[in-house]
Amino acid sequence: MIAIIDYGMGNLRSVQKGFEKVGYQAEFVTDPEKLNQYSGVVLPGVGAFADAMDNLHQMGMVKAIQEIAASGNPLAGICLGQQLLFESSEEWGETAGLGIFQGRVRRLPPGLKVPHMGWNQIAIKRPSPLLEGLPDGSAFYFVHSYYVEPSEDAVVLTTTDYGKDFASIVGRDNVFGIQFHPEKSSQLGLKILQNFGKLVERC
Repeated sequence: MIAIIDYGMGNLRSVQKGFEKVGYQAEFVTDPEKLNQYSGVVLPGVGAFADAMDNLHQMGMVKAIQEIAASGNPLAGICLGQQLLFESSEEWGETAGLGIFQGRVRRLPPGLKVPHMGWNQIAIKRPSPLLEGLPDGSAFYFVHSYYVEPSEDAVVLTTTDYGKDFASIVGRDNVFGIQFHPEKSSQLGLKILQNFGKLVERC
């Protein structure tokens, strides 16, 4: 069973329906003490980084998410959820994140249409079980104004070009971050959810 953290940020139902389409049950969870009852955890999100971190702190979710990352069970952040996995964001000043990955969240460069909205391609940089069956150059649906800037190149699984190459999927061991919306990205997006579900099955 997969837990989808409900902390008041984003359309969680579309993520749940995406997992259901590929044969995996997912439940919304608001109690941090229940997270360790699940074999996999998803941190979705749409909105402002600082607001999201405030909500997670108020719910007592910060330590619980960090413990899931350390446990070896699969953890995936989607869109804002990916950004929250990093140490800090420059959105609305400097705000501390979950610190699971080293690096920070930056605004897309000046001169670009922001938010970056629509379909764009990924370039695969490193193999990963999350990318199984995905061709290089696959397109996914993006909606974001900020991007992650990892301190370590080794965690960058794919990049996407929008004025600059940015990390569109990151991963290390059991923890993954996805900048685009796989649940809104047709069959290839559902394939990523399916691959995550397979990782959960192995735990």
